[in-house]
Amino acid sequence: MLILFDQGTPVPIRPYLGAHTVRTAFQQGWDQLRNGELLAAAEQAGFDLFLTTHKNMRYQQNLAGRKIAVLVLGRQQWPQLRPHIQRVVEAVNATKPGSYTEVEIPSK
Repeated sequence: MLILFDQGTPVPIRPYLGAHTVRTAFQQGWDQLRNGELLAAAEQAGFDLFLTTHKNMRYQQNLAGRKIAVLVLGRQQWPQLRPHIQRVVEAVNATKPGSYTEVEIPSK
């Protein structure tokens, strides 16, 4: 699976997704694109999954008809996310084309 990390997605997640190819928006030269443009560019480039921390994405973007899956993490900070990394990995592995999933991360 080809995964695109949004700007706010903690990069330390990357090694836990070893079975997948991960690129960041910055690596792609897309760090200045807004979410709608970024989704379109990622889809056009053949990405399967967009991993983001942008919780309002489903309200701000029309996701209907998209081929790329969107996975939203409930926390942006790695120290809070790390104890729940298995939850993230499972959600990534369970994504289907065009799906939208939110992974809630407890605050404690």
